Amino acid sequence: MRFFNRITFQTPESVELEFTLAGIGNRALALLIDYTVLTVTLLVFFLAWTVFSTQLLNFFEVQNLGIWLIAIFFIIAFAIYISYFVFFETLWFGQTPGKRFAKIRVVRDDGRLIGLQQATLRALLRPFDETLFIGAFLIMFGPREKRLGDLAAGTIVIQTQTTTASAILTISEQAKVLHEQLVQIADLSPLMPDDFAVIREYLQRRGAMSLKAKASLSLKLAEQVVGIINLEKLPEAVTPDVFLEAIYLVYQQPEF
Repeated sequence: MRFFNRITFQTPESVELEFTLAGIGNRALALLIDYTVLTVTLLVFFLAWTVFSTQLLNFFEVQNLGIWLIAIFFIIAFAIYISYFVFFETLWFGQTPGKRFAKIRVVRDDGRLIGLQQATLRALLRPFDETLFIGAFLIMFGPREKRLGDLAAGTIVIQTQTTTASAILTISEQAKVLHEQLVQIADLSPLMPDDFAVIREYLQRRGAMSLKAKASLSLKLAEQVVGIINLEKLPEAVTPDVFLEAIYLVYQQPEF
């Protein structure tokens, strides 16, 4: 078993980003919280279905109706179970309420955020992972701590907390002024959560990069954002870093 196993992602710009894998302890805590929420949800559904079924059986005298109602109950309960993980991991970009509390996140093998396809594959294979604790054994003894769902979906689970000084996000005063201007001159609506996540990741980790890698990556990211929001070019006398900081601030505005 490996404690604090780390993994390195390499961006297309050859910049390495290092993360810590979640580990069995964090994943077990997240699952405990998720199953608590699921248990309450399924209990409410069970009570509602019981009342509905009783009234239906009293109203209709149909042969084998009770068996059909039981079968439908299990189908819907299983759909709720699967949909819980699919819904949250898709909506919250790799996190469920349990994962958010445990500060872990599911990402693709290349570090990108997961989507509906990955979340669905992981959820559908979860029952197999929990059979005889197969998933737990694979997580504990696998080199990248993957259960069956992770292997099929091409995902890993990482910690979201960072304790290194390079992870601290600082915003310059120039960026605070620029972000007010960008609201007026640019259409920021085409920016997607994935774009914001990449910008935030860069801003958090730029302190650990070499000057050459930082300059190359910040310029490329800034040019991509300029294209997305339909600006002709970077504003005058503004560095790519300041521009990306301003985009980060604008994205955080309540109206966005």
